[in-house]
Amino acid sequence: MQKFWKYLLVSPAVCGVMLFVNTATFAGETSSMSEINQVQVLANPDTKVETKAQVTSVSQFSDVQPTDWAFQALQSLVERYGCIAGYPNSTYRGNRALTRYEFAAGLNACLDRVNELIATATGDLVNKQDLATLQKLQEDFSAELATLRGRVDAVEARTAELEANQFSTTTKLQAEVVAVASDVLSGNTVNGAEITDKNTTLGLRARIQFVTSFTGKDTLFTRIQADNILSPNIGTPEGNLFFAGEDGTTNAFIDALYYKFPLGEKTEVTALVNAAAADDITSTVNLFDGDGSFGALSTFGTRNPIYNQINGAGLAVTHEFSDQLALSLGYLSGTANDPTPNNGLFNGSYGALAQLTVKPSDRISIGLTYINSYNQPLLTGSNAATFQDIAAIQGLPEDQVGFSSNSYGVEASIGITDNIVLGGWAGYTNSQSLRGTRGDVDIWNYAVTLGFPDLGKKGNLAGIIAGVEPKVTSSNIAGLDSDPDTSYHLEAFYQYKLSDNITITPGVIWLTSPDHNDANDDVVIGALRTTFSF
Repeated sequence: MQKFWKYLLVSPAVCGVMLFVNTATFAGETSSMSEINQVQVLANPDTKVETKAQVTSVSQFSDVQPTDWAFQALQSLVERYGCIAGYPNSTYRGNRALTRYEFAAGLNACLDRVNELIATATGDLVNKQDLATLQKLQEDFSAELATLRGRVDAVEARTAELEANQFSTTTKLQAEVVAVASDVLSGNTVNGAEITDKNTTLGLRARIQFVTSFTGKDTLFTRIQADNILSPNIGTPEGNLFFAGEDGTTNAFIDALYYKFPLGEKTEVTALVNAAAADDITSTVNLFDGDGSFGALSTFGTRNPIYNQINGAGLAVTHEFSDQLALSLGYLSGTANDPTPNNGLFNGSYGALAQLTVKPSDRISIGLTYINSYNQPLLTGSNAATFQDIAAIQGLPEDQVGFSSNSYGVEASIGITDNIVLGGWAGYTNSQSLRGTRGDVDIWNYAVTLGFPDLGKKGNLAGIIAGVEPKVTSSNIAGLDSDPDTSYHLEAFYQYKLSDNITITPGVIWLTSPDHNDANDDVVIGALRTTFSF
């Protein structure tokens, strides 16, 4: 192939000389159909490459004018040497005639074929009249051949540059920065305590991702992250920002690490080593789940809260029965690397998930989810629903509270039109206290979402979320009462795509009766997120 291009790019004058020189440079080398196709695309960038069939006469090209002398010459060469390939319908481009650049590409193909015959000691098959014809054609199409040579030179130079500067032959480097300004816009007291976190803050989450594939079908995903964003403390986990970190530092660490590979044609296995979540195992069936980078701003608005019980390290398997039906199974432990008593991969906190995802059509997705977990809170909802109150009752640190949960969820997304998507979910959790004060509680949550993709511009997304964060509806644990009232979570955002690499998302979160208590002031949280991706 390299020799073919080298020959193709020489000047017309040199081509004419080489036709008469028996050199070993092209010995044993033939021009494949794909090589000729590449020449034709370079000659005419608008040409669409299709499957081609060999022809034996130029007259088969319905769009070449037979009155031109070049047509007669090319006809003779093709019939004698079979050196040009055309489209199956015997045309090069619809009903129009060949352009001079297309003709020049075909001419080069014939030059290559004739030179090959000379180089392989079968030059006696090429008569002097054909050589003279080729030389004449080269002279008449010298400008087109020179242009063709320049285009190929540019492609080769660009290819060399990419090869010299590529990060890796197996790994793609991706990066993302999420900068967030947030503040509590309204609300004074929750559970009798004054909300003091009412300052405007600016934080960021930076990620570097390495996406590696060794076979083309597997994926090794490594992510390094630093996150100093903090959610405002309003006295309840409700309204938490999904992209917020835990300690407010800018320390970088390996955040997510997993290896995904196929096991047969329809089964995929994922080994999750660190900081995995439910969306690494299965679809959360929510248009607004952008992992904090895009979509919803809050933890509640990002996905059904029962999914928050799935995090840590473990194993997952997904089997696709068909394009419409898939089953995902996963087990993750939050203490997999902790060798101390009552921890580790199987004795510490864990979450086990099973989900059936049904897609009856391109616009409709439904998820049926079951999760069994131990010591895995929902992360959002009332203090009672996230078991902060259980820790206070038992006088234990939150990480030492013992409870197991069974959760059931249904998630749905329905594309009413290309620009209107209706979705939502409902989740039920039954949790049992296993230490200190025994008993169990029932926890419910639900939401309705309405999305407007491409609103105002392609790539934009407007969203509205209305629902109830996890709420304890019944409890027989002494000291842990059910939530007395109902708090509603209302959220709206508009994700605007400034460019391919910059997206800005203003949004507001309104919590009525926070912590499911009418005695508390309504709280309004505002946030402005800017996402840089490259």
